[in-house]
Amino acid sequence: MWGKFEDEVADIQRHHASVRYLPDLRLPDSLTATTDPAEALAGAGIGVLAVPAQTLRANLAEWGPLLPPGIVLVSLMKGLEKGTSKRMTEVVGECLDLAPEQIVAVSGPNIAREIAAREPAATTVASASLATAHRVADACATPAFRPYVHDDVVGAELGGSVKNVIAVASGMTEGLGLGHSVTAAVITRGLTEMRLLGEAMGAHPATFAGLAGVGDLVVTCLSPHSRNSTFGRNLGTGMTVAEVVAVTKQTAEGVSSCGAILALARSHGVDMPIVANVTAVVQEGRTGPEFAQVLMDDMFGGR
Repeated sequence: MWGKFEDEVADIQRHHASVRYLPDLRLPDSLTATTDPAEALAGAGIGVLAVPAQTLRANLAEWGPLLPPGIVLVSLMKGLEKGTSKRMTEVVGECLDLAPEQIVAVSGPNIAREIAAREPAATTVASASLATAHRVADACATPAFRPYVHDDVVGAELGGSVKNVIAVASGMTEGLGLGHSVTAAVITRGLTEMRLLGEAMGAHPATFAGLAGVGDLVVTCLSPHSRNSTFGRNLGTGMTVAEVVAVTKQTAEGVSSCGAILALARSHGVDMPIVANVTAVVQEGRTGPEFAQVLMDDMFGGR
């Protein structure tokens, strides 16, 4: 593994644990960590990219010359790039000039803490090449982790990105004390927004009824370990975006990517009122009560 922080890399090497993020979960003894990307990539046939979406392009500029020939790159990132609204596999392909069969997106109802604890889970492994998808699926399958292959990369990535924004909205309804019925309505409407954008971009509608769609959406909205839902709950209780950022250890991709998703939707003529509402909170300072009023008008105001 490559790590940005020297202290965290040292903890993994010494204690086989990420003291910064998952201090109570032991990592495999066979896993090693380094701050040197060349050391991490040496001899790799499959490389897994798991960095904040907005840092990917800059990181690839450094890592590109270090990649072994023929490597397959796997994106675990669930966001769109600000400014371009590009999906992560698009950024990888553009920066590194890789063939589509060398790029994979993994997306599904996967909570990091649960995966690290080896609790049962399933996911979607999507690539333009099913042979590549099967190769990656075989590499990551365990008795507790079941990957399913798919060729709908667009649908898998959009599902993984949009669900984060819907989870922020869902968390806000909880923080505002609006009740489970409203939360269910947000999840349902959010799934529709996700599907409409996906269809406009050529994704298969059935993808959003599977693990990378409704499966990922439900767990991200309802899990107490969800960073995006937690971010939304904090906003709903009256904290500002800056205050929530200050107490959040890890990236909430829904907050980082909501504007890019909204821009993408508008470019395709797709109405996404929940995404627009979250973006107004994040970028324009819309308050929790204002968010709730707009949400009620959008979902229950006869539209």
